[in-house]
Order: sequence, then C-alpha cells, then structure tokens
Amino acid sequence: MSKLNRKLLYGLSIIIIIILIILGVILGQTFKSFYLTNYDQRIEKETNLLSTFLESHIPLTNNISNQTMNKISKDLNIEVYLYGDHNNLIAKSSNQDNTLNLSDKKLKEFISRLDQSNEPVKFKQKDSDARYFGNKINDQKGNKQYLLIDYSIKSIKEVYRSIWILLISLLGIVLVAIIVLVIRYSHQFSKPIEDITQVALELSKGNYKARTYTESNEMTTTLSQAMNVLAKNLQEMTMQQEMQQDRLNTLIHNIGSGVVLINSRGHVNLINKTYKEIFKVDSRSIIDELYYDAFTHNEIIEIVEEIFLKEVKVRRQITLPLSIERKHFEVYGAPIIGINHEWKGIVLVFHDISELKKLEQVRKDFFANVSHELKTPITSIKGFTETLLDGAMENEELCKNFLTIILTESDRMQTLIQDLLDLSKIEQQNFKLDRTNVSINNIIEDVQQMLKQKAEEKNIDFKTYLKSPLVVNGDALRLKQVFINLMDNAIHYTPAGGKVFITSTETDDQIIVRVNDTGVGIGKNEISRIFERFYRVDKARSRNSGGTGLGLAIVKHLVEAHKGKIEVESKLGFGTSFIVTLNKDLNI
Repeated sequence: MSKLNRKLLYGLSIIIIIILIILGVILGQTFKSFYLTNYDQRIEKETNLLSTFLESHIPLTNNISNQTMNKISKDLNIEVYLYGDHNNLIAKSSNQDNTLNLSDKKLKEFISRLDQSNEPVKFKQKDSDARYFGNKINDQKGNKQYLLIDYSIKSIKEVYRSIWILLISLLGIVLVAIIVLVIRYSHQFSKPIEDITQVALELSKGNYKARTYTESNEMTTTLSQAMNVLAKNLQEMTMQQEMQQDRLNTLIHNIGSGVVLINSRGHVNLINKTYKEIFKVDSRSIIDELYYDAFTHNEIIEIVEEIFLKEVKVRRQITLPLSIERKHFEVYGAPIIGINHEWKGIVLVFHDISELKKLEQVRKDFFANVSHELKTPITSIKGFTETLLDGAMENEELCKNFLTIILTESDRMQTLIQDLLDLSKIEQQNFKLDRTNVSINNIIEDVQQMLKQKAEEKNIDFKTYLKSPLVVNGDALRLKQVFINLMDNAIHYTPAGGKVFITSTETDDQIIVRVNDTGVGIGKNEISRIFERFYRVDKARSRNSGGTGLGLAIVKHLVEAHKGKIEVESKLGFGTSFIVTLNKDLNI
C-alpha cells in the first residue's frame, strides 16, 4: 500500500471512529434519558394506583397483608413498603428482615417530603442505582400512612451496555468495510497522483524527459496532460537554452581575442581560453576575485575603473610586459546594461595587435633600409659619374678606377634588387617549390666546391662530415640557395685560420644539418633578430663586404616553405651553429 493510500486510510478511519463514538454517546445518552423518564413515569403511575388501592382497604394496618404486598411486588417487579406516622414499618413486600436501604435520616427526610406533598415524590441517593417513589395515604379518619416503592435501574444499565457493545461491533464492521473499500478504490485515484508527483520530482531535479503514462481517471486526466505539456515545454526550452549556451561558450572561448566578464560588484566571472593563453593564467586563480586582485597590470585596472566610474565605452591601446616580451593590445571595454537599465557589469576584449605593430615597424624599417641601401651606391655612382664628366675621363688610370667603383656599386644594387625580388617571390601565397628527390649531400658538396677558394684565401679549414645519401623531397635550387647563404656567412664571419665544418644526423622522418664555424659569434640579444630584413650583426663590415642583410631572411622563408625549421646556437667570440631541420617528405 502506498504512502498516499495509508494516509487516506488512516484519515478516513480516524474520522469514522470519532463520528461513531460521538454518535454512540449521543444515542446512548438519549436512549438512557428517554428510558429513565418513561420508567419514572410508569413507577409514578403505579404508585398512584397502589395508593388508590391501599386507601380503599380500611383499616390500612390490618387489612393489607404481606402476602398481598408480595403479589403486588412480583407482578410489578418492584419492592413495596408501608410506613406509619411514626416512621414505623407496617408492611413490606418481601420476607426480609431489613427495611429500606436508607438511613434513618434519609428515611425521615423522605417521609417529611411525602407529608408535605399531595403528589407522589421521587427520591434517590447519589452513587447508587436504587431509586424510590413514595406517596402519602389518608383514610377517612385522617390517619396517615406512607407508601414507599423501591425500584432499581440496573436493567437500564444492562441495556445501555448492550447498546455500546452493538455500537462497537458496528464500528468494527464499518472499519473493515472502509479498509476494503479504500484498498480497492484508493489505488484508482492515488496512482495517477503518485505518477504525477514523481514526474514533478523528476522535473525539479532537471530530468525534463520524464512523462506520466498512467491511464488517468476523469479527475486527473487534465492534470496529467498539463504536466506532460509542462515537461515537454521545459525540455524544449532547456534544449534551446543549452544550445544557445554551447554556442555562446564556443564563441567566447574560441574567439581570437581575450575576453573577460566582470560583474557589477567587481568580481571576475569569466575568462576565455585565449585570455588564459595570452596572460598564462589559470581560471581558478582569478575567477570570483576582485578585478584589482585578478589583474597584475595597472593599465587594465585603470580601464576597468574608468568604465565603472563613467559608465562609458573605452577603447585604448596599451603595451604590457608578458614574460620576456612586450605585447601590444587594443583593449575594448564596455558596460553591460540590463533591459531595465540595471547595471550588470562590464566586458573587456583584448585584441593582440603585436604582429600588426611588428609588421608596421618592419614596413617602416624596410623602406628606411631600402632607401639607405640604395642611397649609398646611387650617391657613389652619381658622384663618380659627375667627376668623370667634369674631365676625369682624360686620366685613363683614374677613369678606370672610377668605372670599376661604378661597376661594383651597380653589382651591389643588382644584388640588393635581386634579393628583394627573391624575398618578395618567396613570400607570395602562390609560391611553389619544384619538388624532386634531392640529395642534401650532393648539394652541400657542390656549395663546398663553389666556396672552397674563398675559404682557402682566408686559410679556413673547410670540411664536411655528412652521411650518405641524405635524400629529401624538395626544391634543389632553393635548398642550394639556403646552404650557399649559410656556408658563405660562416666563411665570411670566421677569422683567418678558423674552421667551418658541416655535420648531419638522420632520423626516420627528418634530416638535420648543422653549419658550424669558429667565428665571431652572435650576442644573445641579437639572435632573435638576425632573421629580420636588413639586420646586420656587424653593420659596417657587412655593408663594406657587399652584404644586403636579406640573406638570412631568405633562408628562413625557404626552410619554412619546405616545412622545416632553422635554429641558431651561438656564443659571442666562440662561433655559431645554424641547425636546419628538413622533413624527408613534405606531406608530413
């Protein structure tokens, strides 16, 4: 039996028991009162009848015998006593020696009341079932005698007890009938309610797939249908909300800019993945923190405080030191205002513009360097040409020297322009490699033969220690261009009597070539910049030797075009190693 059925059974049983008890008490008392009233009226009538009968027998003392009194007592089921003027017993209906069950005081009181009344008098004692009726009898001579009748209500109490037994029995039968009916019919009404209750509990737990499938009666059909419709609507709303939440989370966490949400009290509520990656923070360390504790940069704190104070949008470019580098950000902050103009908080968006700033600086440097690099040879050519035109051509030796310088400067300009064209071509999106299976060993040997004389002129020990065959899938001409630049730089920056040697290692997927020298080396602060355009470690020496400052930039782009990487290990005064890592298959 379910909990609801038990409650229903207990409630109905208690109500029925209380009703039956109250009804029994009311009926019992009503019956008892009605029966006692009728009984008293009957005894009163019998007392009057006996009084009339006894008055007709004169003299009263001698003509009435105990036998007559006994017959009257037996017929009427009462005890009859006859007393004289002096409270002396004249006759009685029984042969017992005792008199009335009254004390002398009570008997005198009873007879005194009879003497003062011309009607039958009722008399009873407290805490006793005995009751008495009496009447005064007068003969023609005026003699007084007193008729007393003793009757008990024990029989009425027996009937009263029988009534209670009957009521209790009836109560038991009714209770059994109620239990049977409740068990039989309560399931029909309680089962749908229990199912609906269970569905409501599941909905409160967030299980919006719960439904009630029990066949309901007319009283619960509407409730069941309404509950199912509610569950369906909640499920659809939850699915839409979850979908929107997933889209929003995906957008926020995968957007290319850092996003921070701060509530109206100044606590950080959300940071996205990009922000964590940029600032190298853990969300658990700053979520729910106040903004001035969560942010370590005063520039960000000032932006937040300005939005809180002025309630306006703020857009500002700031530069922040992060780890070993400085990054540029365009920070956009805006207040979040609710529908009812309720302040919800603020949102901060961090756009990383470091690359744009870097490209802008590279562009500026590029034009400055190109202008500077072209200005020197053009100035030289113009100056020597004007000198020749002014009459220097008549001096054959001087003319020859000037023309040699003009040719050198023209070659320098041609090299610079060719390097710029190569770099521009490599950086184009449609740049393609002429891919074939290439032996790195053969390429390096060819380059060694090309540069051997230059190394011998400086008395440099120039050797290769390569494994054979070092085959990769790449562009032979471009790879040759890479190693010409690297090996030429190694010889160029190695003092006379130094060493330049090339080594290699091979794995299943890659070939690693190291170009080593014992030259001047590169400072730690300059290693990160040597692949920039026009950057020279030794500016005066490089320019005087005809270097354009674009060689390593070209090398880096060509290696990356082969999906490889180039690294540098160097120590100032102890030489440099350029490590080129190439994939054997460009599809890897």
